[in-house]
Amino acid sequence: MFKHKLFTLLAAGCCLLPVAQAQDATRKYPSHSVTVIIPFPPGGTLDTVGRMLAQRLGEQTGQTFVVENRAGAGGVIGGQAVARANPDGYTLLFSASTFAMAPMVAKGAVYDVDRDFKAIALVAKAPLSVAVSKSVPAKNVAELVAYGKAQPGGLKMAIGSVASAGHLAVELLKSKSGVDYTVIQYKGSSPAYNDLIGGRIDGFIDPILGSLQFAKAGQLNVLAVTSAARVPSMPEVPTVGETYPGYEFYSWYGLWAPAKVPEAIAEFLNAEVNKALTTDMDARLRAQGLLPTPGSMADFRQFQTNDMAVVQKLITEGGIRGE
Repeated sequence: MFKHKLFTLLAAGCCLLPVAQAQDATRKYPSHSVTVIIPFPPGGTLDTVGRMLAQRLGEQTGQTFVVENRAGAGGVIGGQAVARANPDGYTLLFSASTFAMAPMVAKGAVYDVDRDFKAIALVAKAPLSVAVSKSVPAKNVAELVAYGKAQPGGLKMAIGSVASAGHLAVELLKSKSGVDYTVIQYKGSSPAYNDLIGGRIDGFIDPILGSLQFAKAGQLNVLAVTSAARVPSMPEVPTVGETYPGYEFYSWYGLWAPAKVPEAIAEFLNAEVNKALTTDMDARLRAQGLLPTPGSMADFRQFQTNDMAVVQKLITEGGIRGE
């Protein structure tokens, strides 16, 4: 009897040991460097914000948050890498709304945002700008729509990638105004701006940071922004919603972890991101035309769900498909 009880106690102890070790690892998190995967090439707003956040998290926690750019397939390759990573909190994903939309248009099964990831924190929303070539005879969005309607399908609008925020923002404008357009697809924003400045295309909707430098240099015109309210860094530029009430669209940036990451680690990371957004990072983001968006994990999940529903409707109605 004694031996049986002793065996039972030892067995129970062995079962509890992995749990205790996991809890101890959670309490000590992070105990070594953390990899933050950005699923797009270096450069651009996403990379700038991701590196800014990684640096701040490193300073706050005393550990290094190493940014790794793992580009390809519109963000899918980097996203898959994080989905398959050990859910210990040491591999995270920093990406834009494009990541959440990719499964809606990509060919074949890639990942499920709700099933494969835990939404940690919404970091910032990025209003987009409606920029046009200097050769386009439009001083506002209403005139751009009239110009487009005068030549059905002839309005040449650039997109950086299929189902990108800019692509979807153009679809929303089409839905609100009835204007038609021709998609001119580029591999990223830089070549699109080159052709926009050169007058080879008519317009491009992209995060403000991209167009701001060219607008200040007088190389293109910014007709409007896609946020609900005017952007402090460009107060003279109206919103699209001032012409078409109810119009509002953003690119947005967030932090995710593999779905099974411990809740305690997820909550810790959320708190650290929110803390980072109370530092000089707030002013640095706003200077780039971004809107810092602190909040709980539940806030982020709800925001993501709502935004994906809007996007799914635009993708369905626009017949948008990946390559």
